[in-house]
Amino acid sequence: MELKMVGNAGTVNATDAIFGREFNEALVHQLVVAYQANARLGTRAQKDRGAVNHSTKKPWRQKGTGRARAGMTSSPLWRGGGKIFPNSPDENFTHKVNRRMYRAGLCAILSQLAREDRLRVVDEFVVETPKTKLLAQKVKSMGFDQLLVITDEIDENLMLSSRNLRNIEILNVRHANPVSLVRSDKVLLTKAAVAKLEEMLK
Repeated sequence: MELKMVGNAGTVNATDAIFGREFNEALVHQLVVAYQANARLGTRAQKDRGAVNHSTKKPWRQKGTGRARAGMTSSPLWRGGGKIFPNSPDENFTHKVNRRMYRAGLCAILSQLAREDRLRVVDEFVVETPKTKLLAQKVKSMGFDQLLVITDEIDENLMLSSRNLRNIEILNVRHANPVSLVRSDKVLLTKAAVAKLEEMLK
């Protein structure tokens, strides 16, 4: 598989097993859903009828009023009462995806990016000083507006320069994930990152 370099500076040979694989939409969808679900925090909580702050006194006598029977105002049928099946703060949202599926899904996404001409390779990606403006100009000079950069090493200059840019995301190759890859318009890989991906996903 030949991957194009930035600015028509030639191509880079890459492994077909990683960058030339068929797109598996079902697998990629499962991967993206699982990744987002595993990032969720089970912090939401609701109260049941035993936890709401209500009196336990019977609102009215059992018979003779013509109204429906009522035991206490914390009933889920009452306004302000407890939930019947409340969400608990320790709710588990995780989806299990085995390693082989995860690697196959990443390969399918990378292959599709290469086919759609949304993937480029560069020798290295660095900035000399930690200046946001310098990084923005560098990306613009390459012909990109919105960009995901995957590099083998993120130094302090690159990290500090990219923090305030909403349209540029910098990731270490070990943190490359399906969600960032799928939602990015263009992806830029360093040569060292390509080699590392081939080592990690083989």
